[in-house]
Amino acid sequence: MKHFTKEQWIDFGNQVASIDQQNAMQKHLATGCKPCAQTLALWQKLRRTAAAEASYQPPADSVRLAKAAFATAGFAAALKKPSAIEVLFDSFLQPSAAGARSVGSGTRQMLYRADPFQIDIQIEAKSGSGRLVVTGQLLDMSSPAIVGGGVPVTLSNRRGSVVQATTNQFGEFSGELENSGDLELSFARGDKPTVISLRDALGTLPGAQGGARG
Repeated sequence: MKHFTKEQWIDFGNQVASIDQQNAMQKHLATGCKPCAQTLALWQKLRRTAAAEASYQPPADSVRLAKAAFATAGFAAALKKPSAIEVLFDSFLQPSAAGARSVGSGTRQMLYRADPFQIDIQIEAKSGSGRLVVTGQLLDMSSPAIVGGGVPVTLSNRRGSVVQATTNQFGEFSGELENSGDLELSFARGDKPTVISLRDALGTLPGAQGGARG
C-alpha cells in the first residue's frame, strides 16, 4: 500500500493540495490506513492550536501598563528621595490625525509616576450631563506584584464638588463629579499626600496644558 508523505498530509490539512491529490488522499484514508490517519490528525490539531493563538492576546491597555511597570520597577529603590510627579503619557499630547478638527476630545487618558506609585487615569465627559467620569488605577512600583489597594483617593473639581473613593484590590478607583473644567486628584502616600492638578481637564484644544504637583 502506498503511503503519502508528512508534507503531503500537511498540504492536505491546510487545504492547499490539488483537487486530484485531495481525492487520492481521501480514498487512501477510506482504506483505513492508521499511520496516515494519525499523521493527518496530528497536523490538524497543530493547525487548530495555531489558529487559536490570536484569541489569547491581552488587552492593549493591560500591555501598556505592564510595559510601563517593568520600565519603572527599579526606580523607587534606586532613588533616595521621592521624585516629582512625572507624566509618562498624555493622549492630548499625541499627534492629531491628518484632517482632524482642533476641538476638545470627550476622553483623555494619562499615565503618571509619583514614586513609589504609578497612576493611570481616564477622564471622560458624561454625555448631556455636564459631569466628568474619572476612572483610574494605582500601582505600587516598589513592589510591582502588589497593586495599590485600600488607598483613599479624593477627586475635586476645585469648585466645591468633592468625591471620596478608595482603591479596590486591583488598585482601581472611580468617581463622578460636576465638570468645572478643572480637576484635582489626591491620595495619601505615607504622611505626605500626592496631588495631581489639571486645568482644562478635557481642554478646548488637543494638548491643552495641565499642571501636576506632588
